Amino acid sequence: MAPRWRGINHLALVTTDMDATVRFWHGVLGARLVHTIGTAGFRHYFFEVGPEQTVAFFEYRHVDLEPFSKPAGVPDQRAVQFDHLSFNLPDELALEELAARLKAHGCEVTDVVDHDVIHSIYFTDPNGIALEASWWVVDPTGRDADYGDPRSFGDSDPVPAVDELRATGMVASTPATALAGDDGGASVDPA
Repeated sequence: MAPRWRGINHLALVTTDMDATVRFWHGVLGARLVHTIGTAGFRHYFFEVGPEQTVAFFEYRHVDLEPFSKPAGVPDQRAVQFDHLSFNLPDELALEELAARLKAHGCEVTDVVDHDVIHSIYFTDPNGIALEASWWVVDPTGRDADYGDPRSFGDSDPVPAVDELRATGMVASTPATALAGDDGGASVDPA
């Protein structure tokens, strides 16, 4: 039986300035700071974005990191595993209110972008992390998927796994993975 997901517990990102991160995420976005961890090697702070859902940041001590910025949806060789984070909002009014709040705090933000099934705005945090806020015009979650519906599954040349889902409702195979680490051992997020 598949797990019954309840959203994202936390997405762990990296900052080189935790103070600015707290001021933006808690002060500008209104994502309440709900937990902090501090060790000799790092800080790890958690911001609430929904019931039981947080975005967390590491600030590594005594490590020189060079931050960079990239817009959402634009490839960058420095960011091959992460593109952007999108927050869910209930409706168009909430999207417009967030855009106004960002502007009032001196933050650049796009106009509302109509992606057909979702509407979105785009902005960045002080770490250069590309952020999006969206609301589902047609919500595909919480119901059975119709893999034949071109509005929800519009890729005209899908990967083989999508064809398998359309045909049988299951994928035929899954990939094996390995933990990262110099010694072949586990490198585990301490949170």
